[in-house]
Amino acid sequence: MPSHYFDEAPSGEMKTKDIKVSLDGREVTVTTAGAIFSPDHVDTGTKILLEQLDDAPAGGDILDIGCGWGPIALALAMHSPKATIWAIDVNEWARQLTELNAARLGLTNVRVCAPANVPAEIEFTGIWSNPPIRVGKEVLHDILSTWLPRLEPGSDAYLVVQKNLGADSLQRWIAAAIDGIEIERVDTAKAFRVLRATRA
Repeated sequence: MPSHYFDEAPSGEMKTKDIKVSLDGREVTVTTAGAIFSPDHVDTGTKILLEQLDDAPAGGDILDIGCGWGPIALALAMHSPKATIWAIDVNEWARQLTELNAARLGLTNVRVCAPANVPAEIEFTGIWSNPPIRVGKEVLHDILSTWLPRLEPGSDAYLVVQKNLGADSLQRWIAAAIDGIEIERVDTAKAFRVLRATRA
């Protein structure tokens, strides 16, 4: 059975390759692999999300949920060098690749770990994510219920979600189900919505 990007331990051997991408206005070379989300390029949703990068906090702890090979975490680390970027993913290959790419680009402000290993006392000045919609509604709701309440008061989470994969219903669910979170749509482009969730 083929591995999915949300498997904790993909099967087989990790076959890596280098690709050239643009992150935070820099042309860089990164390493990716199969069984990782979007291994051939920065996917459209992530590109649209990163157009909001000027709204990223300059400091504090920023979280990337479902980091994959690292495009969001790396772009945040370049854009906000004084911030600590926490890149989390259940997929161990994704974590290895993000760590490798951060080191390769000289980004010393990226911390990569499994979700369970983020220190419990940290509150985030920002959360940036192209969340793993295909894990299914129940798991996705559990992920967002876990992390959105860990925003510092007054801080924002930026999420990008495809319209036909339930962006609008997800927006309604967050508004109704997660106490203390206000949510609005800040952008629509190429069949994607960018949602901003603010901890009141």
